[in-house]
Amino acid sequence: MTLPRPISNFSLRALFFLLSVCLSFAVKAQDGKALFSANCASCHAVHKKLTGPALAGVEDRWPNKEHLYAWIRNSAAFLKTGDAYANNLYNEYNKTAMNAFPNLKTEEIDAMLAYIKSVPAPGAGGASAGAVDPSAAKGGEEDNTLLFGVLTLILAVVAFIMLQVNANLKRLADEKTGQPILAPIPAWRNKSYIAMVTVVLFVVGGYLTTKGAMGSGRSKDYQPVQPIYYSHKVHAGVNQINCQYCHTGVYQGKQATIPSVNVCMNCHLAINEYKGEKIFDEAGEEVDGTAEIKKLYKYAGFEEGKPWDPSKAKPIEWVRIHNLPDHVYFNHAQHVKAGQVACQTCHGEIQAMGEVKQFTDLSMGWCVNCHRETKVQFKDNGFYSIYEKYHQDLKSGKIDSAKGITVEKIGGTECQKCHY
Repeated sequence: MTLPRPISNFSLRALFFLLSVCLSFAVKAQDGKALFSANCASCHAVHKKLTGPALAGVEDRWPNKEHLYAWIRNSAAFLKTGDAYANNLYNEYNKTAMNAFPNLKTEEIDAMLAYIKSVPAPGAGGASAGAVDPSAAKGGEEDNTLLFGVLTLILAVVAFIMLQVNANLKRLADEKTGQPILAPIPAWRNKSYIAMVTVVLFVVGGYLTTKGAMGSGRSKDYQPVQPIYYSHKVHAGVNQINCQYCHTGVYQGKQATIPSVNVCMNCHLAINEYKGEKIFDEAGEEVDGTAEIKKLYKYAGFEEGKPWDPSKAKPIEWVRIHNLPDHVYFNHAQHVKAGQVACQTCHGEIQAMGEVKQFTDLSMGWCVNCHRETKVQFKDNGFYSIYEKYHQDLKSGKIDSAKGITVEKIGGTECQKCHY
């Protein structure tokens, strides 16, 4: 009568195996969303045109899937093949170059394409006409966290039941073989159960403590209420005001700079009333655009119908959102001018935001991964003239031009580049 214990052990192993397979499938289903948010969401939505085209039905639009793979990995190189669809797409979007993703594997691209197919078109019950963006992905992540929690709870209950079954089978086996039967020990006094609960609490507590410590000081999704409701959606989105018109320092210095009152008044001396479509804040309440302009006039010391005296203006006390630690060096000009990095890469779909929020956690890992993947714009870029060897290697073919020079190759992952 030695079979019950092996049978129960086998059952436990089988249960753990099946659950691990289920979890792996669930995780795999999320890979496409994570990859889409990391690589595509700054320029693309699923059902809405942004910097690039809407991606719904993208597979059907490309006559050859291998061409789509090549386009995603390196659009500039693929354009040289003379593909008609690719060149028409390039011209349609004002010859805006698409970022290259040479490190994406075929299965990763397929996961993103599967995710794009899974996103329903906006319609009845939809929150907005905009399709999936990084903020929309948040809800899905919370739902999956709940799913994993339920699966873990089910696993714990099944494991507890299997332990009880194992104990009962052992007792029956001992009765048959004439072994002395010990009185059952209550669960709260059973050393095995106590040890198991202790280990679980230690692992969970350690995970939460570590996660909290790693996230200390980060403020992803931070969205404070500002003294004036300034809508980037209205200014940068609807009215197509270039980011650099207000943030003048982004090309010249470390800080992008917040525009002074006189920059705002360049337009609002003439625009004293909001006549656009209705604006709603994050709580769903309607914002009176004209009243917000009046707040600007108060800061500017401007009275309608009278000449404006700029000396009466006082600064608007904007609440800072993006705030890196003091030991981190970040230069906007080096990224935006020299590196040709789009604003949306770090700030998200800024042209669709009402009040601005922090798009990503701006962690060291997030920055380093970007440095490992982002190609340096060497051509016609005097900032990188000191790296003549790389220029020559590109010309001679020693370095594959399709792969290019990443930020990592010019020291972008060295500690002292950002920490000093």
